[in-house]
Amino acid sequence: MTDQIIWLNAPGDITQFHVEHHHCEPPGDGEIKIRHQAIGTNFLDVYHRKGIYPMPSYPAVIGAEAAGIVDDVGPGVSLFQKGDRVAYAGPPVGAYRSTRNIAAERAIKLPDAVSAKTAASSLLKGMTAYMLLKKTYNVRAGTQVLIHAAAGGLGSILVRWARSLDATVIGTVGSSEKAALAASYGADHLIVGRGADIVADVKRLTNGLGVDVAYDGIGGDTLLKSIRSVRPFGMAVTIGQAAGAIPPVPVEELRPGKALCHPSIMAWCADVGQYREAALAAVGAMEAGIVSQIGAEYRLADVAKAHEEMESGRSAGSILLIP
Repeated sequence: MTDQIIWLNAPGDITQFHVEHHHCEPPGDGEIKIRHQAIGTNFLDVYHRKGIYPMPSYPAVIGAEAAGIVDDVGPGVSLFQKGDRVAYAGPPVGAYRSTRNIAAERAIKLPDAVSAKTAASSLLKGMTAYMLLKKTYNVRAGTQVLIHAAAGGLGSILVRWARSLDATVIGTVGSSEKAALAASYGADHLIVGRGADIVADVKRLTNGLGVDVAYDGIGGDTLLKSIRSVRPFGMAVTIGQAAGAIPPVPVEELRPGKALCHPSIMAWCADVGQYREAALAAVGAMEAGIVSQIGAEYRLADVAKAHEEMESGRSAGSILLIP
């Protein structure tokens, strides 16, 4: 049986994608073959496509998460059998294809309550949220949190998870429509509009002190605003640069005693034990309803359109590719 695979010819724009039919070989020792039902997209994919995070060689296959059915089991695998529902996320990338062989230790069985589409839209983001809220900074009851793009895929999970920990959430969004979504996810306060004075609004909402931790996936000049929104001895966390490269930040901005952290979920997941810890926590969160809204679905062959929408910022929520 032939399947589709999406090749990235070289770093660049969406014209670097091309679709081929291929035959997936049987799984090797310790591997399972997964027939994908849904493939998640993330801004990480855009960074890989553009070469901001370059691939080891080209042509390459990108994509960091997917969910589906076990289609075959390789020698030495005892934890899975054909027909099991599974998902995976993290390294090694290569999810933009109909079927894929992966190491069995990277697969997570899905409970009945979690659909393939939910898993593909929320696993990597849920793992990232777990890392950010429990490992990078220990968010708990009373913690004041600033979350940028609070209606987006990762932002919506961060809002829901932080609220489940009884934290106070201040979210930023670009429009009133997205504000309504973020409010429905539980954000306590919202700063609306790309021209909003984020620092002044955060200080007003925190009685002049600032938040304990700020999560910034916007990049550009927003990171400096995030740092200035953090209280003394709090932490600003940079997790992306959707708005462009981050200009140099003077070290003086970290006075008095502010921390700046740049964690990587892919680096975290390189350790199998840490990966499975985060993945199981994310699946548990999905069962509790902490999921990303699905903003759009595209056929796998329409990956270029999916990347266009992801970069435009139009979609509130995750974008899926369906084989």
